[in-house]
Amino acid sequence: MLRLGWFSTGRGPGSRNLLKAVMDQKEKGNLDIEIAFVFCNWDNDEEDNPKREQRKMFFDMVEGYGIPLVTASWKKFRPDLWEKDQVEWRNEYGKLLREKTGVYDFDLGILAGYMLWMDDETCRQYDMLNLHPALPDGPKGTWQEVIWQLISEKADRQGVMMHICTEEWDRGAALTYCGFPIRGGDYDGLWADMEKKLESRTLDQIKKEEGQEEPLFKRIREDGAKRELPLIVATIREFADGRVCMKDKHLFANGEQLDGPYDLSEQVDNSLE
Repeated sequence: MLRLGWFSTGRGPGSRNLLKAVMDQKEKGNLDIEIAFVFCNWDNDEEDNPKREQRKMFFDMVEGYGIPLVTASWKKFRPDLWEKDQVEWRNEYGKLLREKTGVYDFDLGILAGYMLWMDDETCRQYDMLNLHPALPDGPKGTWQEVIWQLISEKADRQGVMMHICTEEWDRGAALTYCGFPIRGGDYDGLWADMEKKLESRTLDQIKKEEGQEEPLFKRIREDGAKRELPLIVATIREFADGRVCMKDKHLFANGEQLDGPYDLSEQVDNSLE
């Protein structure tokens, strides 16, 4: 059985949906896993806590599943050091995180909506996977930045990947991914409309005036977002079923080290049907 450490800031429905998707598959007998703990970087009794109600719903869900909930408030931890040196603060907070989670035996950490930058030593000591909303050779940055860059480059494909957490944020090696075309079918009309807009406006103007409601942007986001949960579940299943494993921060399949990331596009697309 694969034992997971689950790291989440628990800030909204997305955090709950991620946990529910995995637990649903476990309860159906489709995932041979156990979540050893859920770690959250809030205690939820902080005075300045804009997501208190959302986080309470998340905490209630965790406890409803009978999973140990481990918390350590980043807001209350060494505010003096945060003001003085945020790199050192992150290192000290990382020590606290490892003290609290190190008592649990787990094989793989999943960053499931965890909004703090993980410190270097934790990245070295723990094998952890994070979701990035792009193909392995795609743009870096937030999902918004990724999509605008794809539009700027007139790209043909988009995707989602799970990458290993390393000291370089969002730069760790991709382990699994899925891709999909953003040309053909309905996309051609959306690209044509974008080209017309660009005759009279710059992309920055379109971004400012229409933002995330721009139809091409919105469609790319929808097609990527609906693949995020299936990719996380499919990735965990590959590890749980023993088809892949990680050694020294590298991915192995059938005992052989893989030169590149593992393509799970077929499994993800099948789950969408």
